[in-house]
Amino acid sequence: MTARPVRATSVEGLAIVGELRGRGDAPLVLLLHGGGQTRHAWTGTADHLLGAGFDVGSYDARGHGDSDWAADRDYSLPAHGRDLVAFLRAAGRPAALVGASMGGISALFAAAEAPELVRALVLVDIVPRFAPEGVARVRNFMQAHPDGFATIEDAAAAVHAYNPNRARSKNPSGLMRSLREGADGRLRWHWDPAVVGDAPTEALADMLSERLAALPASLPLMLISGAQSDVVDPQAVAGFRAQAPHAEIVAVDRAGHMVAGDRNDAFSDAIAGFLRRRLG
Repeated sequence: MTARPVRATSVEGLAIVGELRGRGDAPLVLLLHGGGQTRHAWTGTADHLLGAGFDVGSYDARGHGDSDWAADRDYSLPAHGRDLVAFLRAAGRPAALVGASMGGISALFAAAEAPELVRALVLVDIVPRFAPEGVARVRNFMQAHPDGFATIEDAAAAVHAYNPNRARSKNPSGLMRSLREGADGRLRWHWDPAVVGDAPTEALADMLSERLAALPASLPLMLISGAQSDVVDPQAVAGFRAQAPHAEIVAVDRAGHMVAGDRNDAFSDAIAGFLRRRLG
């Protein structure tokens, strides 16, 4: 299906670049990538949801992919939430939000700020109080290799070292969507290194818990996590269940923090089933 480009403008004037796909009259699902990814991380899930009869959208968060970098290095979570609201307004209609990690946090902020624009919320391996060890491992991966890679194979090796349980691709060329070539000829991840920011704090957990509590009780809510995730571990899931007992909770077997990449078919089936039930 032909993609319709959508370009939103943040309150600071940054261009937020994405697209919508589908017929234009089906329920819209907006897919929100994690930190250090781009909108292309959702290709498999987007195709699955389109086949299930949904319209699908995605965009590059500020500092990622084709969207602008923030000159003032404001990559705070509230700023990401404001960008999401701006993109929803540019899209012109409400959407169900599926947000992975950073994208899920952005969705929490947006749903609390502009509930009229959100039809359902799916948090992908992210909860207000997540396991610090897993987050530290993600941050370490994002901060590694500041000088980039000589070849795409080197980049693929770094990804495999982070997630050794995922089958290694025989053709790493798809990684080029997440890389950019510098003037020195080396390949670097297609995001601003400043997006990593400070380590999460207890104050952040309190802020996210407040946003979760502020969601309308009528909003369909789902947590889908990796059964082997080191970010949303059983203790984190239990805490979320206590705060949001009405939420549907699914753990995808043989998946870690990168749930959609580890088990895309199982992940996409679960998302599509939830949205069919809750959006009608």
